[in-house]
Amino acid sequence: MITQEDLIEVFKGYDDPELNIDVWTLGLIYKIEIIDDEHVKIVLTFTSPMCPFGPEMVAELKKRIQAKGVKTVDIEITFEPAWEPSEELKEMLGLS
Repeated sequence: MITQEDLIEVFKGYDDPELNIDVWTLGLIYKIEIIDDEHVKIVLTFTSPMCPFGPEMVAELKKRIQAKGVKTVDIEITFEPAWEPSEELKEMLGLS
């Protein structure tokens, strides 16, 4: 059975193509819901609504989750709330 920890490892293993920091550390994953052994739902956001890599990111994350044995991966994109980097992340990015 897939666990939340398995999914977090997938997210930690995938870097945002623009920032080269994994999507988990960036805080782009808003919700992880394991429906059953074969179905998960993820709610995520992008660093901006105009993210040119959005479709690529969604496709790659689905592929990586399915490689863990999950048949159905629903990924919902939201911009509510808008993504805001944490203080730690701002330091990593040299923004503070």
